[in-house]
Amino acid sequence: MFGISALWHGLALTDLSELKINLKTYLLLSGCAYLIIALGLVLFVRLCIIREWISLKWGFPWKGMAIGAMAGIVVYLVILLLGLSFANHGFQHMVVDLLWQVVEQAVGGLMVSLGIIYDLHRSFMETEQAQ
Repeated sequence: MFGISALWHGLALTDLSELKINLKTYLLLSGCAYLIIALGLVLFVRLCIIREWISLKWGFPWKGMAIGAMAGIVVYLVILLLGLSFANHGFQHMVVDLLWQVVEQAVGGLMVSLGIIYDLHRSFMETEQAQ
């Protein structure tokens, strides 16, 4: 999520050239923010699995993406309410920014679900080798 955000804001929109704070400070703070978002995604997906709100049997990566997309909406609303934006370009900018947050966090949700699948597969293989 951090990498695609840097590509989006740095290359596609050139927002990073208009920063009002030091680039190192921005990268440090945004890195911390993305770690917190990722941790929240991991914990929520694990909670959903434990409570059996979602199943691993069918379409689990898609469900992870849906959870990530919902997280993107929440992240966008927090950013909007706090007034943390690169620029004020009106309604069109708000819609594009919202869509970007949804896509970005959906990719994060996909990565979380693939990581959980890998972890479960590795645990299964270790159990099989022990028997």
